[in-house]
Amino acid sequence: MRVLRFLSRVARISRVAIGGHSLCSSFGCSFGSLVGSLVARTASAATIAGVALTAHLAHADDHVTLLTSWYAQAEHGGFYQAVATGIYKKYGLDVTIRMGGPQVNGMQLLAGGQADFLMGYDFQVLSSVEAGIPVTTVAAAFQFDPQGMMTHADVTSLAGLKNKTILVAGSGRTTWWPWLKAKYGYTEAQARPYTFNLQPFFADQNVAMQAYPSSETFQAEQAHVNAHFFLFADDGYPPYNSTIVTMRDTLKNKPDVVARFVKASMEGWKSYLNDPAPANALIKKDNPQMSDAQLAYGVAQLKILKLVTGGDAATQGIGTMTDARWKKTFDYMVDAKLLKPATDYHSAYTLQIIQNAKVMP
Repeated sequence: MRVLRFLSRVARISRVAIGGHSLCSSFGCSFGSLVGSLVARTASAATIAGVALTAHLAHADDHVTLLTSWYAQAEHGGFYQAVATGIYKKYGLDVTIRMGGPQVNGMQLLAGGQADFLMGYDFQVLSSVEAGIPVTTVAAAFQFDPQGMMTHADVTSLAGLKNKTILVAGSGRTTWWPWLKAKYGYTEAQARPYTFNLQPFFADQNVAMQAYPSSETFQAEQAHVNAHFFLFADDGYPPYNSTIVTMRDTLKNKPDVVARFVKASMEGWKSYLNDPAPANALIKKDNPQMSDAQLAYGVAQLKILKLVTGGDAATQGIGTMTDARWKKTFDYMVDAKLLKPATDYHSAYTLQIIQNAKVMP
């Protein structure tokens, strides 16, 4: 009876240690041969447990690479936090974060296998799908696009910019600028190129400019310029931001890795908003130009604007997405002639991963 109880216990250990397969079926032994080895006292419980432990230790973490959208900053904090605090490790992931930048074509690198995940953007993904690139979005860290407009203090709403000069970067002309023109009646005559130099704004009260809440507004505050910031999403601009994008083959062939990466990343965002210090240390290591003051300002803006925790995330969990929001973005792009109507926008995203993550704010 003692032998049978021992064999039963070994079988339970081996099924846990080696993916549910018993040691006998794995190594071709039989019940009789195992009993014989026990009688010979050479294959002890310690030996069998050692085999199981070796199998467990041999299982390495899954290595994945995340490519961000820009130089390291507070808007990337949740991903860095998951590295810094060991959240990815907890989920069996060894994650490398690579910074994006002005000369980095993230979608090209993702499609070429140089990254497993990309910090993306709805317009970028939909345009890629239109071009036949098999990518899909599995989560949205930001419920709203942080893009907005910075104005001088006399402007009280976006509707008040009809007689102002507006600085617009090239990327804005194929994303939010058509939306503003259609909604508020702005004209091309108002637009001037934005060269990422704030001096024209500082020097002219009649100038408004595109801005991010943690960048241009921070610089204006540092320069003691009294400015207002208007988030486009507050007026109905539909896209998500800081999304997690991957190849469809990755989702098909490694759904468990994708699911673990998404859940760990969303836990990273929750942790970052509670205590950003661990991630900020890594952010400054990757981007030495990033100051403590700007990081603190950026985190404050994330909280004020509820980019991570607002919208549907408040009730459905961080990273959540909906069919309705994607349809709004698709409809806008088609209406603005930024996307062909025949584009299969449903393939640009999937809800199957994030619906099971359930990381509540």
